[in-house]
Amino acid sequence: MSNTREAILNQVRAALGNRSVDAASVRSAAQALLADPAATRPAPGAGSLADRFIEKVTSPRVAASVTRLSAMAEVPAAVRDYLPARGLLQSIALQPNDALRALDWSAFEVHETVAAKEPVAVGIARWGIAETGSLVFHSGPDLAVLGNFLPLHHIVVLPSQNLLPYLEDYAALAAGQPMPRNVNLITGASGTLSVETLSGNLTLAGNVATSSTASNAIVLNAGKNTAAGTATAGDI
Repeated sequence: MSNTREAILNQVRAALGNRSVDAASVRSAAQALLADPAATRPAPGAGSLADRFIEKVTSPRVAASVTRLSAMAEVPAAVRDYLPARGLLQSIALQPNDALRALDWSAFEVHETVAAKEPVAVGIARWGIAETGSLVFHSGPDLAVLGNFLPLHHIVVLPSQNLLPYLEDYAALAAGQPMPRNVNLITGASGTLSVETLSGNLTLAGNVATSSTASNAIVLNAGKNTAAGTATAGDI
């Protein structure tokens, strides 16, 4: 591991050359940016803070959906409408948050442990960043980190009063406060897709698409557990 790390650092050093860094110049440039952050921020755009957040979070790059509600009490009904439209059962992993627990979930089968590939989880974000459409989560007794990443459908409640214009506004709020073990800033789904069979062929009856541009955006694997060189099965 150390050899690999050193090799990477050597490549970085070679790319940078032997340029010396003037610490005073770097400090001066940083102070100039901090003195007038508005000069480097993108224009806020039209509409309210909520409108700008929704525009970002529903954009193709982030590709989330949004339902605006007038009160927390309306959340269970919104979840109930979301599930059947996507062929999902009325079963959810509920984040053990007091505000969520206080709602009426009597129409659902509810559990609090999030399993791998959990079909649906319902959680609550601490903050939302309008600039990027990002959600901010703090780990703690009411939120394990994996609760943000294991669900196939992650339904997140974000109170409108917890919207912030820019990322540095969150940094300013967090400064001087006790920090959690983990802070997760999540901007949409990964967009990657993996479909595989352990044995036998894989048959596609329609198009497979994703918004991701990553090299592993779509991975198809037929006969994953079949020994290499086997002449039968393993076809796509």
